[in-house]
Amino acid sequence: MKIAVVGTGMIAREALTALQEVEDVEVVTICARPHSREKARALAQEFGVPQVWADYGAMLAAHEADFVYLGIVNSVHFDYARQAIAAGWHVIVEKPFTSTLAEAEELIARARAAHCYLFEAVTPLFLPNYMGILETLPQLGLIRLVQANYSQYSSRYDRYLARDVAPVFDPALSGGALYDLNVYNLELIVSLFGRPKSAIYGANVGFNGIDTSGIMALRYDGFVATAAAAKDSDSPSFFMIQGESGWIRADGAPNELPSFTVGLRGSEPKTYALNRYEHRMVHEFEAMQDIFARKDYMSVEEGMQTSRAVMAVMEKARLMAGIQFRAD
Repeated sequence: MKIAVVGTGMIAREALTALQEVEDVEVVTICARPHSREKARALAQEFGVPQVWADYGAMLAAHEADFVYLGIVNSVHFDYARQAIAAGWHVIVEKPFTSTLAEAEELIARARAAHCYLFEAVTPLFLPNYMGILETLPQLGLIRLVQANYSQYSSRYDRYLARDVAPVFDPALSGGALYDLNVYNLELIVSLFGRPKSAIYGANVGFNGIDTSGIMALRYDGFVATAAAAKDSDSPSFFMIQGESGWIRADGAPNELPSFTVGLRGSEPKTYALNRYEHRMVHEFEAMQDIFARKDYMSVEEGMQTSRAVMAVMEKARLMAGIQFRAD
């Protein structure tokens, strides 16, 4: 499987690092906007990538790879993915899938029509520890509470307080704590339990109308779930499921799920660490390569449906909290 990495920021570097560990996957090009050409060349030299493009349309037309990996600002996920699908490429798009539900639905429809392999790169859903949680879930009995927290003080928050707005805090670029961090919590909850009956978002909103932290409250039949995330403050992160017969707790960032502990009534808690790689992104690229090699389009379809459901929940809650994106 050949991949073209689009982007030169932190997440593109992380992807390039992870891809070095994945067998049967080759990064053949890095694509950047013209003003980032030199940065792309430096990355290509560092990671041994043979080619650099500074024209996305021309790169798509040359079609020298199977997939584009889009590690770019949130607000252009839709347009870059749409162009790639139209040019006959398969697509891996970083979370969040898109800025709006309408964009998500259009991408999915285009991918189906073209039989495009369209993946959202949401690391926890590809981790062995997630699979372990999924397999253990029935042992908990009737679920009563789900709690998730992903909070880390952003390296760009001090700049934000000084009115220097980075993309992750820019509503015009589809930023904010919900779309940057809480999306991981929601992907876990929705993938395990489906779309909630209702959702509300209580957000701390900054001077430019973006959420710097907030809590989602989700209502399901028989239980409630909360998903908290913060870029303006820090605390231990975790993911917890409570049932009438036991509990599961994963300590650490929900995008990594480094381990999980199962406590069943009448038994001593047991901790599991099933992830095989230190870098969280290796598992997802390995899984995508396997799905592509096996022509397992059913897994692609399942992933797209989860992405759509999460986007529907986030958009409704975001608008309810008064957070407007340019894409709206």
